[in-house]
Amino acid sequence: MKFQAVKGTRDFYPEEMALRNWLTEAWRRVSLRNGFVEIDGPVLEQLDLFRVKSGQEIVSQLFSFTDRGGRELAMRPEITPTLARMVNARINSLPRPIKWFCIPRLWRAENPQRGRLREFFQWNVDIVGSDDVLADADCIFTAVDFLREVGLGPKDVVVRIGSRTLTTAALRRVGVGDAQMEAALAALDKRPRVKPEAFAEMATAAGVPADRLDEIRRFQDAPDLPAAAEALRGEPQTAEEIQRIESLMTMLQNMGAAEYCRLDMRMVRGLAYYTGIVYEVWDAEDALRAVAGGGRYDNLLEVLGGPKIGATGFGMGDAVLSILLEEKGKLPDVSARLDCFVVDGVGQRFFESVHQYTGKLRELGFKTDYSFKQTSLGRQLKEANRRGARFAVIVLEGPKIGVKDLETGEQTDVPAGEFLAEPGKYLK
Repeated sequence: MKFQAVKGTRDFYPEEMALRNWLTEAWRRVSLRNGFVEIDGPVLEQLDLFRVKSGQEIVSQLFSFTDRGGRELAMRPEITPTLARMVNARINSLPRPIKWFCIPRLWRAENPQRGRLREFFQWNVDIVGSDDVLADADCIFTAVDFLREVGLGPKDVVVRIGSRTLTTAALRRVGVGDAQMEAALAALDKRPRVKPEAFAEMATAAGVPADRLDEIRRFQDAPDLPAAAEALRGEPQTAEEIQRIESLMTMLQNMGAAEYCRLDMRMVRGLAYYTGIVYEVWDAEDALRAVAGGGRYDNLLEVLGGPKIGATGFGMGDAVLSILLEEKGKLPDVSARLDCFVVDGVGQRFFESVHQYTGKLRELGFKTDYSFKQTSLGRQLKEANRRGARFAVIVLEGPKIGVKDLETGEQTDVPAGEFLAEPGKYLK
């Protein structure tokens, strides 16, 4: 019987693992320098955690099961509910604002597509305990900081910023009631990805009056904030949100991230728990799925049994991001390289010495290896090149060490004691 990886999952061979480590290290580095601290949670959660957040329909989108104790469990499809549960458990002892990040492995029971897998890694950045729009700006800046870190500029990616609050007001303006609101928001969220006829059909089925669809389109297609405000003239409770967005854009300008960002009222976000400013990161050519997405979710902790406190954050998956980086030529050369490869240089007579020098160099922190086979100098040097070693450390009579630069071919012979006293002098 021939076994293969489960559909929608990936095997990480050394080359893929090196790229994965490069990516996660960049996520971690950017998070830490922006003042976030790392957390993680269990792979398994109670299924009700996701039911409470998203309703019974979420079950079909998860990998879930009943354990031997009769408990309904699910493999986490996202980390935000776990984060909310963790905050609620220590709400009175955590200093605010809570700035957390994590890089969890997640699972979703859906049909695998390009850039969308059943198992994937995701960078999550969240600020809990602040109602200030500065928290939204800080999260967006952190996303932009990472994009710059990996060489993606404003010509490569764009952060599209919208508002659930204003979109909800636009829907109420045309007669959509509370009972239809979530379905209508879901339809509007799909608009950028479907044909106009399909959108019209979805929107009317969700409760948007057909004769008022043009009003919704006019709001969503507003080229700037004044135009969006004009489309909502007279609607209550929109002035404060418009002012928040104005403040957000000013903050992003001051932080040096505005060139990546633009207002786009077509941004709705599919998850029901978003309550205010939302945003997504897209490749500039719209050729891929969203690279990242997030926004404000001020009600989630309360829904999960905690207090009502402000919260905002985003998630960035590795699958779409990796495709984009590859297409833009931004993936680095992360092939595994050794600092040195220790070689027996005198006809297999110093094989034990090879082990001794290898152990010492490893102890001193150099990435070092050697051939498992007692073979000729030429074969050992070929293996050193194949392994990507920068230098060959050749054990010679004397005792001496020949340090051979495998890129230039230059070799320097030094007394063994002198080499071991300061190997970094020669391996640079």
